[in-house]
Amino acid sequence: MENTTSLIKTVGLKKVYHTDEIETTALGGVNLDIKNGEFVAIMGPSGCGKSTLLNILGLLDNPSQGEFYFDNQEISQYGERKRADLRKENIGFVFQNFNLIDELTVFENIELPLIYLKYSASERRKRVEEVMEQMKIMHRRNHFPQQLSGGQQQRAAISRAVIAKPNMILADEPTGNLDSVNGQEVMSLLSELNDKGTTVVMVTHSPIDAEYAHRIINLFDGQVVSENINPSNKTLV
Repeated sequence: MENTTSLIKTVGLKKVYHTDEIETTALGGVNLDIKNGEFVAIMGPSGCGKSTLLNILGLLDNPSQGEFYFDNQEISQYGERKRADLRKENIGFVFQNFNLIDELTVFENIELPLIYLKYSASERRKRVEEVMEQMKIMHRRNHFPQQLSGGQQQRAAISRAVIAKPNMILADEPTGNLDSVNGQEVMSLLSELNDKGTTVVMVTHSPIDAEYAHRIINLFDGQVVSENINPSNKTLV
């Protein structure tokens, strides 16, 4: 990994929610600099702002204040359409609950981002089959999500996340619903993707999962309280 250019940079990032007369500050001025090719783990107690931060980094929400640069573009006030276009082309998501569509086969779930990006049927098939081979789920291509184990569902979800070759994977508690064996396999897959150049930003409660990251950022009450290079990084030789 070469820490040269920034993929994500935030300056004084704030997110405030208003309900009736109550004002809740979810993020209170977050400064981040995530380089191309990094594997970053974001940790902290429940309610500290991790998911809010991940939603903003994933272009699912806008900050209330502050600057947000994605690949050197200042995008903090982009409208939904521009954010959606940028998101489709650059970001893959991996969720704790897999978020596969029950009515679609594994193949169809993985194919979906390519349909949105208007790839031809032949190109879609080629890419999906390549990724399914890599993820060792080709034998499940015509099965539905509920017919898969938790580990297989997460492999399918990761396949869907990487199918369009995004610059960055955002993973929200990717092993939260898995046993330790499947959890370790999923983390190894994310690590392999990172080794090939994909930036990975992961929210986790798990110190074991965080060991795969190059850097660990700790949040508390909506603010970064510490950033540490990870000396026990499992991907480092």
